[in-house]
Amino acid sequence: MVKFSKELEAQLIPEWKDAFVNYWQLKKNVKKIKLSKRQKQTHETHDFGVSIFDTFRFVARKFSHKFLAAGDKPGAIQVKKIIGGEQRNAEAEAEADNENEEEANEIYQTELVQLFPEEDEVKAFFQRLDEELNKVNLFYRTKESEFIERGEVLNKQLQILLDLKKVLLDRRRKNLSSVKSINAEIFPSSYSSSPRSDCSAENSDEFNVTTPETSPRDDVIAALERNGINFVNSATRSKMKNGKPKMAMRIDIPATTPARAISTLTSMLWEDLVNNPKKEGQGDFINKKKIQCAEKMIRGAFVELYRGLGLLKNYSSLNMLAFTKILKKFDKVSSQQASASYLKVVKRSHFISSDKVVRLMDEVESIFTKHFANNDRKKTMKFLRPQQPKSSHMITFFVGLFTGCFVTLFSVYALLAHFSGMFSATEAAYMETVYPVFSMFALLSLHLFMYGCNLFLWKSTRINYNFIFEFSPTTALKYRDAFLICTCFMTAVVGAMVIHLLLRSSGFSAGQVDAIPGILLLIFIALLVCPLNIFYRPTRYCFLRIVRNILCSPFCKVLMVDFFMADQLTSQIPLLRHMESTACYFLAGSFRTQQFEICKSGKLYRQLAYVISFSPYYWRAMQCARRWFDECDKNHLANLGKYVSAMVAAGARLTYATQPTQLWMIIVLVTSVVATFYQLYWDFVKDWGLLNPKSRNPWLRDDLILKNKSIYYLSIVLNLVLRVAWVEAVMRFNVGMVESRLLDFSLASLEVIRRGHWNFYRLENEHLNNVGKFRAVKTVPLPFRETDSDG
Repeated sequence: MVKFSKELEAQLIPEWKDAFVNYWQLKKNVKKIKLSKRQKQTHETHDFGVSIFDTFRFVARKFSHKFLAAGDKPGAIQVKKIIGGEQRNAEAEAEADNENEEEANEIYQTELVQLFPEEDEVKAFFQRLDEELNKVNLFYRTKESEFIERGEVLNKQLQILLDLKKVLLDRRRKNLSSVKSINAEIFPSSYSSSPRSDCSAENSDEFNVTTPETSPRDDVIAALERNGINFVNSATRSKMKNGKPKMAMRIDIPATTPARAISTLTSMLWEDLVNNPKKEGQGDFINKKKIQCAEKMIRGAFVELYRGLGLLKNYSSLNMLAFTKILKKFDKVSSQQASASYLKVVKRSHFISSDKVVRLMDEVESIFTKHFANNDRKKTMKFLRPQQPKSSHMITFFVGLFTGCFVTLFSVYALLAHFSGMFSATEAAYMETVYPVFSMFALLSLHLFMYGCNLFLWKSTRINYNFIFEFSPTTALKYRDAFLICTCFMTAVVGAMVIHLLLRSSGFSAGQVDAIPGILLLIFIALLVCPLNIFYRPTRYCFLRIVRNILCSPFCKVLMVDFFMADQLTSQIPLLRHMESTACYFLAGSFRTQQFEICKSGKLYRQLAYVISFSPYYWRAMQCARRWFDECDKNHLANLGKYVSAMVAAGARLTYATQPTQLWMIIVLVTSVVATFYQLYWDFVKDWGLLNPKSRNPWLRDDLILKNKSIYYLSIVLNLVLRVAWVEAVMRFNVGMVESRLLDFSLASLEVIRRGHWNFYRLENEHLNNVGKFRAVKTVPLPFRETDSDG
């Protein structure tokens, strides 16, 4: 049977862990009572010996226990409720069913009425128990009020949406004959409820809803005013007193994709043109697409609200169970029956007696069913309570199968290459063909393997990576899936290498055989963009959307998953260089002519090498600039400086590779040392949150997920060593072509391993920040925003 402490640790909400009952500390208090009782029993037995009064003491103790156990022992403890400095008997108030709503600052305090043999330990136990009960009550009240307030705001947003949809539908019916597509709208900006769903205003259906008799603007204003909002824009300001409107209402759809960013700018321009007072007599327009986007946003907000309410309900039940378990332990150890009266108080406390959460959950279900699921409750439950996909043992089986195939094929390839002499100096053409293409695949597979290890460790340590990255739990990759993709990928790659080597050794022409890596690359690209729902389509498309947002970094809002992926790209510059070599190799036709110097000696190739080496740092720097613009946090500017220094160091090393002079060597040393110290400081202090001299864990941080502190110190040393791998570029070892290729591949692999190692601590620090702020539910931005519109 699993101990309750382990069961509680497995079921509690990680982000709210500090708000739960500290069951482990209460167990320590109970253990102290047990030890104190045992010591006193030993002292009585051995110090005083046998007395003629022992018989009378034994009989009196038995009768007292029997009579006290017959009832609830109401006189053992007395729990008082303190409200605004006034004390009340909580047990007496337990008979009342209706709790005063104004008793938000209630505090429970226990007094010992009956003398306990271990009075000090019992008093400490109940004092700690009162603190935990008050903590749970306060947190529950806070979260409950937050969710209720959020529900009221969502109801108001929904009512505005329904009014606007009604206006749009009515005008569409009245003016069906004059419907036409235009590019103007009342409401600027665009967005969707999901951070990655397309809701841009491009190609949207818009309707001219102007009639000679009335303007739809008046209907919109009337709809909003019914909800207490005065809708005003530049074309209607003359209707307000002194030309100063009270409040402006707009559909505020954040630009989280490049398309939405461009749409936002065009919407603002069209608003200035259409709503110009000089053109006040012209038509007014309503954008149907933005109404649809607003509906998706509100739907997503209701889903998150329901999820938060479910977490709060689970929080209540787990804490009630914890109180029950610990009080039973106390009764067993103290041989008393004092817990019954305390449990009555717990059951009447706010976090158990309040039914607001349950009623709000029912209300959300009914609203969602009516307005977002066409009265289909089954569809509602798919949104509000999505079923987690069951892990299949077939995935584990295929991981093992492909791993065995990969090891076997790689062994065959190594033997064939050795006996055929493909890695000798006379077979330079083979290295020029194989190394760039297959190194690219190998580095990508290694990164996938490290990501699978990250997923496994995050799950083992209960780091909520799906919440941090805003992934859908139903479609997000599990660690077994990542290992399956990695092993399948590498089995296909090594299989292609074996076929390539066999055909080359059998006398086939190099032009025909060397097309195999290109064919393999085309197959993988086609699989990546394949629209069929096979081979993890949600993950593939999510990856493509993230890459798109990275390429357009300054023009859209940056999310956690965007800059996390951009950080991965900064560790894959060798892979990007191999992609450049591979593209040139096949596009220039070098695989047919076997003239490899065409790519490497070209001026464009050398210039592209700088661009590719700079690009990941540039994208990351632009993300920092955008985050500084959105959040006004100077730390983002400091982070931008880190990537600029890395960009300068990378450029210096590239130039030194082609111009190995003493001056460029000094420049490389200076720029690389500065960039390395900058990166190490940011890794340890900002990204990992370590090296805090005032921490209770020396030079680490106060909160650690891993129990073994030495792991953190070893990780610091390992990250430092791997960060200085650039020294190899300065040393310029005099080795052969094959050894040089293997050395470059080994250093690139070490950087990928360092990045996978960095990933765990980066997300651990982010998770602990969420825990510190009790963030367990995503806050979905709402479309209708009130803004001052004085100018």
